[in-house]
Amino acid sequence: MKIFLYGKNGQVGWELQRSLAPLGDVTALDRHSPDHVGDLTYPEQVSRFIWDQKPDVVVNAAAYTAVDAAEADYNLAFAVNALGAEAIAVGARHIGAWMVHFSTDYVFHGQGDTPWTEDDTPCPVNQYGAGKLSGERLSSWTCHRHLIFRTSWVYAARGSNFAKTMLRLGQERDQLKVVCDQFGAPTGADLIADVTAHAIRQITQRGAEADALAGFYHLAAGGETTWHDYAKYVLDQAQHLQPALKITAQDIVPVPSSEFVTPARRPLNSRLNTQKLQDTFGLTLPPWQGGVSRMLAEIL
Repeated sequence: MKIFLYGKNGQVGWELQRSLAPLGDVTALDRHSPDHVGDLTYPEQVSRFIWDQKPDVVVNAAAYTAVDAAEADYNLAFAVNALGAEAIAVGARHIGAWMVHFSTDYVFHGQGDTPWTEDDTPCPVNQYGAGKLSGERLSSWTCHRHLIFRTSWVYAARGSNFAKTMLRLGQERDQLKVVCDQFGAPTGADLIADVTAHAIRQITQRGAEADALAGFYHLAAGGETTWHDYAKYVLDQAQHLQPALKITAQDIVPVPSSEFVTPARRPLNSRLNTQKLQDTFGLTLPPWQGGVSRMLAEIL
């Protein structure tokens, strides 16, 4: 099997290089690849490269993920998250390949306390979410052989993330104020990559019957938490793993989102119902705590 992977150096893309390798020949690309063939701001080059090279599966892990910056830099965010995704879909459709694309809980307005299902109506509250919604729609409309995974609160041992920020601040400050009214499930990039590889293996084994599996799926770790409780878990686990670690923040104060004014509004409800994914591909998604603990053990 021949697989193209876009966004090879992102958190999910990095893990996908590992998880996809046993499936076949993986060509990993990013915006620095020669002749702009991996740069989603050059859609014609991207589509043409896919047409010429004819992969069996194209996985798009490339994205503009700076949520606040997207409010002012909407054109670039839209070019990558929407038009770039469409370019990959055009190339995949032309050769009959499968397209795998990653979206986000930010396509929803974030109200209520019920986990979002794939059938719920999207209504993004910021420019990042709007661009990602356009990307998943353009991808699904253009390439009928698609798997679109919506994820939430993604982290990895590689790169920056919330847990690493809490570890740093926990050693610098006596008190931390952390948002307590946003709910979701921290989801490891390694889990996302492993589930993606599992799904690709199934669709390629089922042949023409696999077309019935095309669609949207929610992919997140099990359970739910708030950023406040997530921070407490990170600092507690870090202290357990490294007793010599000097955590000076003994007071972690829960505060509402209104205390932190940001350019982009955040959804309060980022819960995702993953039952469709688990039923379709025969999976059990583990509780979020296990993945976070493994990540902390790796970075400490």
